Amino acid sequence: MRYFTSDEFNSPDDRNSGEMMDPDFLAMLDEARDCAGIPFVITSGFRTVSHNKKLIKEGYNASRNSSHLLGLAADIYCTDSRSRYIILDALQEVGFTRIGIAPNFLHVDLDINKPQHRIWVY
Repeated sequence: MRYFTSDEFNSPDDRNSGEMMDPDFLAMLDEARDCAGIPFVITSGFRTVSHNKKLIKEGYNASRNSSHLLGLAADIYCTDSRSRYIILDALQEVGFTRIGIAPNFLHVDLDINKPQHRIWVY
């Protein structure tokens, strides 16, 4: 990867779990970062089952069948409209078709077992 290290995708409860990320997903994300020309700060990458359960218990909008559990998703920190537009544009340019928009992050995943061509808000 040109722009990321596997550590950026670690689940908080497993320091080497970033290595569980899907290589095709990471290659596309790296390409999107290059296309955007601005940094992508990863706030969530791979999640262990226990960390995902913790997020649900704490009231976060985490899915029980989250694509993060498979290493097929990442959340990218973003709070301003210009950066959000640039990142969204780059993600779509490289072929991502599943994107979630929250006030302070963008979720992107490459889970082919879920409906494609979807953009949702949190």
